[in-house]
Amino acid sequence: MTFLNKKLIAIDLDGTTLNQDSLITSKTENTLKKSVAAGHHVSIATGRPFRMSYQYYQQLGLTTPMVNFNGALVHIPNKHWAQEKETSIDKQIVFDILAQKRQLNLEFIAAENRETFFIDSFDFFDAKIFASAKPSPQNLLSPQNLTTNPTSLLVRTEKRYAEQVSSELTRQFGQFVDVRTWGGPMAILEIVSKGIEKAKGVHRIANYLDIDQKDIIAFGDEHNDLELLEYAGWGVAMKNGTDQLKGVANDVTDLSNQEDGLAAYLEDLLAL
Repeated sequence: MTFLNKKLIAIDLDGTTLNQDSLITSKTENTLKKSVAAGHHVSIATGRPFRMSYQYYQQLGLTTPMVNFNGALVHIPNKHWAQEKETSIDKQIVFDILAQKRQLNLEFIAAENRETFFIDSFDFFDAKIFASAKPSPQNLLSPQNLTTNPTSLLVRTEKRYAEQVSSELTRQFGQFVDVRTWGGPMAILEIVSKGIEKAKGVHRIANYLDIDQKDIIAFGDEHNDLELLEYAGWGVAMKNGTDQLKGVANDVTDLSNQEDGLAAYLEDLLAL
């Protein structure tokens, strides 16, 4: 009899593990739990901040390290872990961007870290983006409130300006940060420290769990998953994923995130 090597299954959340209502269905939950019961490791690798992904970590009953902010935070939730890594951005960059808000056609600028967020205007506040019912005066982005370097920045603009904003921010701050677009209907750009990507976070986790690169299976749907799918021994793009991502993937799921595509693919691949 041949036994499958233990795998590290790295899962993106939005557009991959989550359906369009931002939920993990019971089928996907059960399949991921079956994978763990079969001896494999499941690890979340998301662009989301920790406070917007912890509920999924709990739902899946995970104990593995997780990647937040596309790799700017690699940690085991609520535990001391010697290999934890958090990479921040100089807060001066935040205030430099804030000073150009009008010229850049930005609707809001938000700075985030593991526990909280700061936003310069509550007009465009979206409870879904910030996982908070409503902001308080402490959440206002100001030199008085933002006293430490944040882990990630979000800026929102209109779709027609997104490309322009991205290249202008890269021109000014490109030696310190990387600018990435968020998937989805809104033109939101995420800014993290230079060289941050999910693949590096998952590499750190694989080393810790003693899993070879060839035994990493990664699922994703967007361009922030590109390096991860290239790095993984087996990279799987979702049916609903971008063409660019499908171009680097080893395989594409037959079903979308709306149809439990990740679960169906894993059941097959791991013979669960």
